[in-house]
Amino acid sequence: MVSRAKPVGNAGTPVFAILLPVLCIAAFALLIVKRPEVPQGDADAAMLNGVLLWNSIMPRAMLALIAGAALGLSGTLLQRVLRNPIADASTLGIASGAELAMTAAMGFSPLLIGFSREIAAFGGGLAAVAIVLALSWRRGLDPVTIALSGLIVSLIASALSVTLILSRGEYAMSIHIWGAGSLSQQDWNGVLSLAPRLALGFAAALLLVRPLRILALDDSGARSLGLALHSTRLAIVALAVWLAASVTAEVGVIGFVGLAAPAIARFAGARSTGKLMLTAPLTGAGLLFLTDCLTQILGPGFTDLAPTGAATALLGGPLLLCLLPSVHSVSAVAAQSTAALNRLTKPLLALGALFTSFALIFAVVLTLGPAEDGWHIATGSLFSDLLPFRLPRTIVAAGAGAMLAAAGFIMQRVTGNPIAGPEVLGVSSGAGAGLTVALFLFGFPSPIIMLLAMALGALAAFLAMIAISARTQFSPERMLLAGVGIGAFAMAIVTMVLAQGDMRGYILLTWLSGSTNRAGAFEAWTAIVSLVVLTAPLPFLSRWLTILPLGAGPSRAIGLHVGASRLALAVLAALMTAIASFLVGPLSLTGLIAPHLARLAGFRAPGQQLTASLLFGAGVLMAADWLSRVVIYPYQVPVGLFAALIGGPYLIWLLSRKEVRQRCG
Repeated sequence: MVSRAKPVGNAGTPVFAILLPVLCIAAFALLIVKRPEVPQGDADAAMLNGVLLWNSIMPRAMLALIAGAALGLSGTLLQRVLRNPIADASTLGIASGAELAMTAAMGFSPLLIGFSREIAAFGGGLAAVAIVLALSWRRGLDPVTIALSGLIVSLIASALSVTLILSRGEYAMSIHIWGAGSLSQQDWNGVLSLAPRLALGFAAALLLVRPLRILALDDSGARSLGLALHSTRLAIVALAVWLAASVTAEVGVIGFVGLAAPAIARFAGARSTGKLMLTAPLTGAGLLFLTDCLTQILGPGFTDLAPTGAATALLGGPLLLCLLPSVHSVSAVAAQSTAALNRLTKPLLALGALFTSFALIFAVVLTLGPAEDGWHIATGSLFSDLLPFRLPRTIVAAGAGAMLAAAGFIMQRVTGNPIAGPEVLGVSSGAGAGLTVALFLFGFPSPIIMLLAMALGALAAFLAMIAISARTQFSPERMLLAGVGIGAFAMAIVTMVLAQGDMRGYILLTWLSGSTNRAGAFEAWTAIVSLVVLTAPLPFLSRWLTILPLGAGPSRAIGLHVGASRLALAVLAALMTAIASFLVGPLSLTGLIAPHLARLAGFRAPGQQLTASLLFGAGVLMAADWLSRVVIYPYQVPVGLFAALIGGPYLIWLLSRKEVRQRCG
């Protein structure tokens, strides 16, 4: 397995070695000169200015350097031991796992976390990366499988984190703001806590230089040189997780510095393990320091423009897209949709049975529910009283599920990729970025403006993914990584507003959760009308949906205008994704699993698959909404988060199936 970056010359080394330090010094000098000061006039004012400088600005600067170096070293270790140029705490789910563990500990034991927050962060990060490695172990730690597994683990961890935050109210909202990665300091305690950990980690990493050099070979070569492969990998991964978790425990999640620092160091000419171990931490320190200075300089007064962790996360998406050419996979998701396990002899009869099952679920959801004295089936006056509350949210869940299923079906057909879906390809996150822009521009926009902004964001994300993937003939693994990159960039925009802690952040947090608690007539009619209008053209486009999975060349040979057909279908998929995400949030994964359930059930023809996908999507999300109401009654879990907890394990199972894998030439 080869996944190293392509060599480049060393011509950029002198320029880079001078440019980054000069930018850091200039930014810090400008920050010092332009910083607000208490008006001079007496000794107390001068003393207060001195306190601000030496107890806030200077420790913050030092902490940025130390945290950046720790993350740069962590990313280097992960990339070398996994032979994966896109491995870091963000892409492997380490940061999300650490944040989940910290959120749970802070939410349920705020006093205890003061003594053991680093242990909690390390445990959460280690558990996350263990799951990722377990999922990708059978594939030989394939870079694409690792990236997809990291996406799944991050998605599930984020869903659980938001659930805990919403359940703990304002106190946990402050946890989420902290989790965005703020370097603000009031003393030197953070520096004194993190500096010894960096020193220990760097010393341990130096002892591992020789094993890392040997691990650069293939596994058989490493074993022939006497290296204990599994234990060495485990030790290196544990060290990298400990460094990243220490930073997370101290300042929150700092995204993608561990990905950027080794990549920039390689671009500057560092090739050997030893040079990377020295250069990447210095690069990470300078990168985080420069970003932190800029967030302060660009902010109003002395207030940060955004938490530094959210600002660095903006680097992640574009950087992942730039690194796509350096990622080579020995195994990839099959380009064509997986074959149905069974071919239905009477598909119309099966569709009738599926519709009957959907109607039965609809009736159960409206009538059955728990109460203080046990379960009850609502009838008569009780049913009439509950109907205004249950019917709108049930319609919203069913309509959103059907639209997500249709969007996923279109994306899988347009791209020829069975793992394509609104959530996996970053389209749902693009809708969130559009919503964020609307909140930033209009404060509290009307629902119509929110829907329009989300539609534009989703369309931009999907078209960007198609444009990037077209360069590699829609190579499935590159497409999925492009979706991860686009989603990371879009969610970084969302995080920047979330971390402000105002009402806009609460709106975004509620949207992230996908709650249907407040669904009313407007949301219900929006779901019904949108579903009817947007799915109505699909039966007339069945020829496109049949031909496009064959690829661009065969499609053109048959006479199909590939560009126009892809654009038209992309607009429909983006609109359905945006409206469904507006109603139930971006995390449900229904757009991925519903078309798969239709294929697994045996539906082969595009029209039959589409109809079955609509019914499966509506039924799954409707059932998830009902379960979210009853599983911890009288409390409720937002339906989007609950559906993500169902869809995430399904995607994990799907990745482990040999039937959806094939060797990539």
